Amino acid sequence: MSSHTWTPGALSSECRALSGLCWRLVEAQHRVSTLKLVDTLAEQTLLESLIEQSKLPVPPECRHLHYLLATPFRYGSPYPRGSRFRRAGLTPGVFYGSARRNAAIAETAFHRLLFFAESPSTPWPTNAGEFTAFSVRYRTKRALDLMSPPLSTDRTAWTHLTDYAPCQALADAAREAAIEVIRYESVRDPVHGANVAILGCAGFASEQPIERQTWRIQFSATGARAICEFPDARLEFARDAFAADPRIAGLTWDRA
Repeated sequence: MSSHTWTPGALSSECRALSGLCWRLVEAQHRVSTLKLVDTLAEQTLLESLIEQSKLPVPPECRHLHYLLATPFRYGSPYPRGSRFRRAGLTPGVFYGSARRNAAIAETAFHRLLFFAESPSTPWPTNAGEFTAFSVRYRTKRALDLMSPPLSTDRTAWTHLTDYAPCQALADAAREAAIEVIRYESVRDPVHGANVAILGCAGFASEQPIERQTWRIQFSATGARAICEFPDARLEFARDAFAADPRIAGLTWDRA
């Protein structure tokens, strides 16, 4: 079956139960960032309350979730560019996660490198960027597994490095079929492990992150290096790690 013929009805007949744990990385923007702007903890609480009120409200179906889980579904401003299962514009949010922590780090390193690929005159940062890696459980009776038959027959479409149109069309049909989670292959992970796209807050099995780690990622002319102090872990992505993607293949590595 062609990827262009996966209708909501066809997808509904292929949905299955799926559960597990996934990892996601976000830039570390903890409360310490507002602490330096105030003199007391009471002032910090007030400032954070005002910041929270300035944001769009959390959707009712997501209000029981920790903000790290609810954030992808919160903001109503136009999505600046399409991602694998989300179109650009005013489109429904998607929570992207990886079954392996290392895959989540690879995904983050790749997308940060895309910025430098699009901005060849930007120098490499002097300091490493700090990120929070966190895990969360998901569980649903209505999931699609693009890594298993029959959906895996369209693997070429689901794993294209730059053309997300087939996956976006699939996500549109999946939402019509009340699908909550899509399991798919990570094309950035060196071992091509599984990723998950959670299409709505009902797909979470836990309201809070399960585990958190602090990672620092340093970019330079030799590639990207990721370090975690506790637990002690290190990852390295050489210049050719993501070179299969034409956008990274043309990246200017030697810069000030």
